Amino acid sequence: MTPLLRRILDELAADETVLDELVEVARRQSPEVARLPAAENRRHIQVLLSAALRATASPDGPGREDYTTAEALGADRAAQGVPLTDLLRGVQAGRTHAARVAVERARAAGVPDAVILETVLDADRYTGALEHHIVKGYHAAELQLSRTVRDARTQLLRTLLLAGHPPAPEELRRAGLHPDVRYFCVVSDVSDPARARALEQALLEFGGVYGLVEGRLTGLAARSPAGVSPAGDVLLVVAPATALPALPEVYRLCTAAARLAGSGYHDLTALAGEIALTAQPVLGDLLTTALLGSLDPANPFHRELAGTALAYLDHGQRLRSTAEALHLHPNTVRYRLDRLAELTPLALAENSGGRVLDTVRSWWALHHWLATPC
Repeated sequence: MTPLLRRILDELAADETVLDELVEVARRQSPEVARLPAAENRRHIQVLLSAALRATASPDGPGREDYTTAEALGADRAAQGVPLTDLLRGVQAGRTHAARVAVERARAAGVPDAVILETVLDADRYTGALEHHIVKGYHAAELQLSRTVRDARTQLLRTLLLAGHPPAPEELRRAGLHPDVRYFCVVSDVSDPARARALEQALLEFGGVYGLVEGRLTGLAARSPAGVSPAGDVLLVVAPATALPALPEVYRLCTAAARLAGSGYHDLTALAGEIALTAQPVLGDLLTTALLGSLDPANPFHRELAGTALAYLDHGQRLRSTAEALHLHPNTVRYRLDRLAELTPLALAENSGGRVLDTVRSWWALHHWLATPC
C-alpha cells in the first residue's frame, strides 16, 4: 500500500462525517439496528472500520484482538435481541458505503485504479473475516442465552410442581406465565433430550413453559393441547386447567397416570378410577383376598375366567360386546361368567341390577388379581 493511500484510509477512519454517514446507512437499512442508541451503532462501526483498516495495512490480516472484538460485538447484539439477519444487513450496508467513499477519495487523490482495486479486495476479504466472527460471537451468545433461559424456566417448573409454593409473580412473568391464569399440566414419558426437544416444539404451539422435571418432559400449557398428536410410542397425560397453587397435587396425579397408561394422548380425568384404586395397594390386596381368594393365580383356566369377567365389566356388562372384543361366542362368555360365579361371590350376571360400588369392587379385585404375578 502506498503512503498516499495509507494516509487517505487513516483520514477516512478519523472522519466524523464519514462515521455519521455509515451510522445513518446502517440504521436506514436495518430497522432493528435503528432501535439501538445511535451511539451504540457508532461504536460498532468505528471498531469494525478501524479493524478493517489495520488489517489492510498489515500483511497478516486482522489480529486476534480484532477477532475477539468482532465476536464481542456479535454477542452484544444477541443479548440486545437484534435478529442476526438485521445485524448483518446493517453491517453490509455500512461496509458497502465505506468502500464507496474510500474509492472516491483515492481516485480524487490520483491513486491508480489497480492499487485501489487491490486494496479494496484486501479490505473486503478482511471485513468478511470480521463479519464471520461477528456471526460466531452472535451464535455463541445466543446458545448461552438459550441455555440460561431454558435452565431458568426448568427451575421455575420444578419449583412450581415439586416445591409446593408458587414463585414470586415477577419470576412467573419473566418465564411467560401469569399468576392468575389456569394452566394445563402436561406430563410425558420422554426423557431423551433430543426427543424432548421435538415434543416441546409440538407443544409450544399451545403456549406455556416446558422442561425436564424428574427426568420427563413436563410443562404447563396455556391452551388445551388436545389437538397434539404424540409421535410414535410417546405417552402424554394432560390435566384440566388448574390454578397455580393446586399444581403440585395435579402434577402428582399426572405422574401416577403416566405409570398406568399406554402410549398416546390421555386426559387425566379419564384415568381417575385407575389412579384412585392403584393408590390403595393394601386395600386392593384385602379386596382380592375377600372376593377372589378361591382362585389360583397359577391356574390358566382361573386366569381365563378372571380376564373374561374384567372384559365384561369394561364393556358395560354387555355379553355380545364382550364376546366380539374377545373373539368368542356369547355362550362361551356366559359359561365363563357362570363358572366364576360358582367359584367366587362376584355378581356378574347380565342386568343384575347391582350397585355401582359393587361393580367397582368387582372390577378392582379382578384388575388387581390379574396384575399380581403368578
